[in-house]
Amino acid sequence: MTAFIALVRKDILQYLANRRAVLMSLVAPIVIAAFFGGLFGGESKPSNIPVAVSDLDGSETSAQVVASLAADPALALQRLPEAEALAGVRAGKLRAAVTLPAGFGAQAARALLGTAKKPEIVLTVDPSQTLVLPLVRGLLVQHVMQPVSQAAFSAGGPAMADARRSVDTSPTLADAEREELLSMFDSIARVQARSAASPGSAASSPGLPGMSMPFTMQEVKAAPRNDAGAGYNGYAHAFAGMGVQFILLLGVDFGIALLTLRRLGLWQRLRAAPLSRAQLLGSRMASCALIAFFVFAVILAVGVAAFGVRVHGSLPGLVLLIAAYALVTASFGLMIAALGRTPETTRGLAILVTLLMVMLGGAWVPSFIFPPWLQTLSAWVPTHWAVDGLDGMTWRGLPFGAALVPTAAMLGFALLFAAVALWRFRWEE
Repeated sequence: MTAFIALVRKDILQYLANRRAVLMSLVAPIVIAAFFGGLFGGESKPSNIPVAVSDLDGSETSAQVVASLAADPALALQRLPEAEALAGVRAGKLRAAVTLPAGFGAQAARALLGTAKKPEIVLTVDPSQTLVLPLVRGLLVQHVMQPVSQAAFSAGGPAMADARRSVDTSPTLADAEREELLSMFDSIARVQARSAASPGSAASSPGLPGMSMPFTMQEVKAAPRNDAGAGYNGYAHAFAGMGVQFILLLGVDFGIALLTLRRLGLWQRLRAAPLSRAQLLGSRMASCALIAFFVFAVILAVGVAAFGVRVHGSLPGLVLLIAAYALVTASFGLMIAALGRTPETTRGLAILVTLLMVMLGGAWVPSFIFPPWLQTLSAWVPTHWAVDGLDGMTWRGLPFGAALVPTAAMLGFALLFAAVALWRFRWEE
């Protein structure tokens, strides 16, 4: 029993002696728990959801709807032409686009009183944003109803004028009933006049019970540009996200393997040969990049063959993005090898950094649910550009040009990681 206790004590002391490993084992779960707790815990509400509105009506009522939407803190509203707004939704830059049709103001006010056909608002949505859709739909109804109610029950408005005219000219009403109804319209006009003259008075009249919605809403999913019948495939994003994560972990393994070779003295023996640092690191980077490209291609091929993932965009653009991310992975592994001291301490730190990059990149959870400051921060990690670019080439159906910016961003990260690796390279441990 004494020997057993001694062995347990030895293992515990050996673990505690590696302070960096102890720190990483504590920091990693705390950081990840704080990340997800901040996203899904508490009573935080979505804010700054990018939405566009196209006002084809140009009436006072539609202008009030747009102003009300713009004042809502949950929305980051952009006023765009209809075609530009639709392109923004397809590219993933906008969550939804609202189109107010021509004649909306006059038709909606009359439709509330049942004297006109209901106008149709078109809500074009990103099919991947299922969590945001109910919120956008509810906010749209809320911000449309108030201006429409004001227009419908305004004594000088066209809807009330139509209602008064129909009462005045109706052949079926008795004179006494006509007089009472006309008196009601006059009373409404006097009440609204007094309310408008009184500071702090209510700006609108309440709706009447039993009245129907003054408009209809058509929800249109933004399909890939070259396949109007295609829908959103969640497997496409899942395979892209998990591919990004595990390919990056492959780079970590390559870096740790280099540290192990240095511990065994292989780097010192290579130093005696006519081999420069650039040749040693360059060969490792090339081999890692080729393996990463092959593995990522196989992952996506399985998604295509077994799970219905489709490349609705540019196939050359998809190949370009995979190649750029393979270089990011290889250079990241080299940087780990150059900065690390021992395999044990480096592995924990490298895995923590990898998990943070994967989380910020939107591989685990969509980045649109991040708070605004975190969405801005996510643009500074290569995984963000990889996931967005792969989404664009697969289910979003974007053209080859949409792959150029993410590719350039990832190549920039690859150059940065490789430069740090060359700068911090040491032959000896």
